[in-house]
Amino acid sequence: MSRKLETIRNIGVIAHIDAGKTTVTERMLFYSGAKHRVGEVDKGTTTTDVDPEEQERGITIYSACVTFPWQDVIINLIDTPGHVDFTAEVERSLRVLDGGVVVFSAREGVEAQSETVWRQADKYGVPRLAFINKLDREGADFEGTLTEIRTRLAANPVLLQIPVGQGPAHTNDPFRAVIDLISMKMLEFPQEEKSRQIVQQDIPDEFREVAEVWRESMLESLFEYSDQLMELALQEEAIPDSLVRQVIRNATLAQQMQPVLCGSALHGIGVQPLLDGIAYYLPNPADMPPVEGVNPKKPGPVAYRRATADEPLCGLVFKILPAKTGDFYWVRIYSGRLKANTRVYNPGQDKKENVSQLWHIHSSKKEEQVEAVECGDIVGVIGMRHSVTGDTICDSKEQILLENISFPETVISMAIEPETTTARQKLAEALELLKRQDPTFRAVENEETGQTLISGMGELHLEVIKHKLLRDFNLNVKVHKPRVNYRETVERPVEITGECNRQVAGQQHYARLNVLMEPEEKVGDVQVINRCPHETIPQPLLSAALEELEARGHSGGLIGGFPLTKLRVTVLGGEVQIPGSTEVAFRIAAGDAFESGLRKAGSVLLEPIMRLDITTPQEYLGDFVSDLQQRRSTIARTDNRNNLAVIEAHAPLAELVGYSSAMRSLSQGRAVHSMEPLRFAPAPADTSAEFS
Repeated sequence: MSRKLETIRNIGVIAHIDAGKTTVTERMLFYSGAKHRVGEVDKGTTTTDVDPEEQERGITIYSACVTFPWQDVIINLIDTPGHVDFTAEVERSLRVLDGGVVVFSAREGVEAQSETVWRQADKYGVPRLAFINKLDREGADFEGTLTEIRTRLAANPVLLQIPVGQGPAHTNDPFRAVIDLISMKMLEFPQEEKSRQIVQQDIPDEFREVAEVWRESMLESLFEYSDQLMELALQEEAIPDSLVRQVIRNATLAQQMQPVLCGSALHGIGVQPLLDGIAYYLPNPADMPPVEGVNPKKPGPVAYRRATADEPLCGLVFKILPAKTGDFYWVRIYSGRLKANTRVYNPGQDKKENVSQLWHIHSSKKEEQVEAVECGDIVGVIGMRHSVTGDTICDSKEQILLENISFPETVISMAIEPETTTARQKLAEALELLKRQDPTFRAVENEETGQTLISGMGELHLEVIKHKLLRDFNLNVKVHKPRVNYRETVERPVEITGECNRQVAGQQHYARLNVLMEPEEKVGDVQVINRCPHETIPQPLLSAALEELEARGHSGGLIGGFPLTKLRVTVLGGEVQIPGSTEVAFRIAAGDAFESGLRKAGSVLLEPIMRLDITTPQEYLGDFVSDLQQRRSTIARTDNRNNLAVIEAHAPLAELVGYSSAMRSLSQGRAVHSMEPLRFAPAPADTSAEFS
């Protein structure tokens, strides 16, 4: 049965680790009636954390999709990880979602991964609302968190609720209710087990004046989005709640503001109003702009697909759950209708795919088989074989290719090797399954040593992969220490001429190619540009030279054979001799120019620099600063938050391997940290010398 477009909300819950995303999701499922008991993260009983690794660690590692009703809408909700090592799960989820709920801890405020996910939402144009969680915690700072959202995220938060009290139950003024600034009512949430009740009452006199001030501030924020609202306020007439909500919705969809709600998911305070906020303020698929792509067979203007069943089919594969019996593909349908037992076209792979079965998804599992789905929905597909994450599926007669999903480069590697020869093939099959599931995971076998080098986004990422090999695939493998993934570039710009002037099998081969090789900070990997006057070199010969330069750009540098990056290679011209100039000759000349250019320009080893965020009790601040300075770190900033110190440092990854243990020692286990890739920077001379 197809779902009505205007009733669908495709949203993601995103945040820093431990902000309470999964607990928020659990409460939403409970209050919607989709669950009869609230799962607990610490007990491993949540709906969305089904992997044993997630249940043991108490964190989300893999995004999970759950569908449930609320009032008159159907919510497709994706719960995403908060740890930066699994940022690919957030990236691909935001690519296909229409709206987001960003959860902040009132105690920790805006943290490192909060900034990362906010930037990702900006990148994909995702309207969002904010939920300030954990107001029942010791040290909760509601207004401080609101200020950080405005300043650190360059956001425009508009407060729709204020808390009554802050902190745990044993304090003088514990968090116990929220005041809705639109209806001007106080909402209480009885704590009896399995209670879904909300007690709505007039605002007590002691809180009325504060509520009036905040409501006035909210309305002033909305005046610039509605003349009607401003006129009613100036005339001191009653402002209908429906008008306030409509103005908030319009401004949210236009990404001009972000509504802010508050509560405590652990105690069930404020979650039902959050669900109302999703229904009121976040978009349905028809509210979003048409998706843009190109027709791969007819290059030209941009192709569009609107969210309507009358348009040709267009969908995006954004996640794959591999299985030996057949992979389970998660697909967002942007336009048209997808039916079971049909064939679709994958323009990126230039292949037709079978769609044998369609399933609605619950967590990471198949829940309900359906015969067809329409635009705006998220569906699980069985039967496809060739598609990978980021691929488009469409109607073969009306082709469209959407922009792929881009993922960050890996920063750390670890060597593994099977203990027996018979396990080698089994390991290769297991790694292939894991690569299909995780686009940021890499695995390459070294034929000389027999070792396989696996690469990922951090130590935790590789540790999870190692445990999956041991537990899920029953593989006995030797695991070596993690090592940093370096890159190489050139030191200075050079112009070089590559030549070929030789006889091969009695035939003369001649070519000269003029090339400019230069470092370029804004370039990722190697960029090859053609600025050769069109009359200088015939197109077939020039194409051969450009292909050879592209291939050399992927072959590695001169220091340690590490991948080249931040490098631009420009073909300026050349010389042709008739007869004698051949495609082979220009490939040889291009290769000669590339190798000579690397030597003449001087190779530079680049190491990954990480952004490290540490939250520690104040008494350990000096110890951390001293330790970081010994690790070649730069302290970017330090802040105070209640009795805690927050440090942002930029440090080489090579100095941070195993940092969790050092951090526990420095703070007696009381500090927490997170890190994410920041940039690549020149490595010290002694590090370069190790590979020379």
